[in-house]
Amino acid sequence: MSSEQLWVLAGCALALALLALVLLARSAAARAGRELEAARAEARALAERLAAVEASVARGNATMNDTESYVITHVGDEQPDTAATPVPGRIDGRLFVDIVARESAIKAAGLAHGLRRALAPEVRNRIRFEMKREVQRARKQRRADLKVALREFRARERADLAGTEDGRHDEGDAA
Repeated sequence: MSSEQLWVLAGCALALALLALVLLARSAAARAGRELEAARAEARALAERLAAVEASVARGNATMNDTESYVITHVGDEQPDTAATPVPGRIDGRLFVDIVARESAIKAAGLAHGLRRALAPEVRNRIRFEMKREVQRARKQRRADLKVALREFRARERADLAGTEDGRHDEGDAA
């Protein structure tokens, strides 16, 4: 190959690399545009939901009495007036399923985390150590209780024997 052919080949390779970079940049720009449009649509949906919630809150505040708006609890009232509180609107079935699924997932994750911590080797070893220490303490306490009980039993036996011997001497003296 001549040097001219090498230069042409290098130029073609450079042109192909530039073409690939331009195509990649255009696809990245198109993807960014789609993501931007999706974000704008989501922002519009959130703005609509926020407006609906604000309208619901405004309707709820308009129906409440001024005296009830400052009451934190109904302590001392005979019956709290539940008719004055606004009833939230019905929720869509998909939203309900989403709420229930999220709540269940959060509870399951909390349970799994607790079990993972409770069944960790360090915790099991600590529990084993505490159980062993408690068993030893209970044995020591039982031995001490047994010694006290035997001492009291022997003291009562000695007292009974001493009392019966004294009783016989009294009878012998009187006779």
